Amino acid sequence: MDVVREAAGLAAYRTGRFAEALRELRTVRRLNGSSEHLAVMADCERGLGRPERALTLADSPEVAELSADVQIELAMVVSGARLDLGEPEAAVAVLASPAVRAATGPVAARVAQARAAALEAAGRPDAAAAELAAFSPDQLAQAAGDIADDDDDIVAFDLEDEADEQPSDVEDNERGVESDGSLADSADDAPQDSDDELGDVPATPAVAGSGALQDEAATESSWEDEA
Repeated sequence: MDVVREAAGLAAYRTGRFAEALRELRTVRRLNGSSEHLAVMADCERGLGRPERALTLADSPEVAELSADVQIELAMVVSGARLDLGEPEAAVAVLASPAVRAATGPVAARVAQARAAALEAAGRPDAAAAELAAFSPDQLAQAAGDIADDDDDIVAFDLEDEADEQPSDVEDNERGVESDGSLADSADDAPQDSDDELGDVPATPAVAGSGALQDEAATESSWEDEA
């Protein structure tokens, strides 16, 4: 059950439904006792306009037991929360620790972007530019999530074209024409019962799903007329 709630919480977080994500991840934390999504939960608090609660989560005793990557993620959230509170110098200091500066790969680019934002807010644009200079535009775009995944291709189907490609014999049968091109005259050739034999049977409306009941009612009516 906690796996399902975890997936639902992370999906809600990625789509900006922070209250739902926070609710699900709190439940997961209560069920399995894990704090691995503490950074996500803190960022949800930021998304809900509650940076103070984000800082409170970051001060939890469980933070010391988190992996290095999660601690770096949490540091970036805390830096953002400090910016939300109008404390740019504190935001810079959070990302100045050796553990955060030791980040590599895409995480390092994200740390640089977070530091650049904090430095810019602190009135140090040159230092902010220096943070980003070590990375290519593509690396920074990927870190910011601006590059779409090639696997997310959308395949479009033209339903009108498929409808136009129906076999002609199917269309002919729908118009009462046999597949070999001859007219279906079987209905006209069938012997017709006289009114004297069947009596006057009122026409029954064709209602979907009640055909059997309608046929039975018509048969009973014909028997009464004959009697």
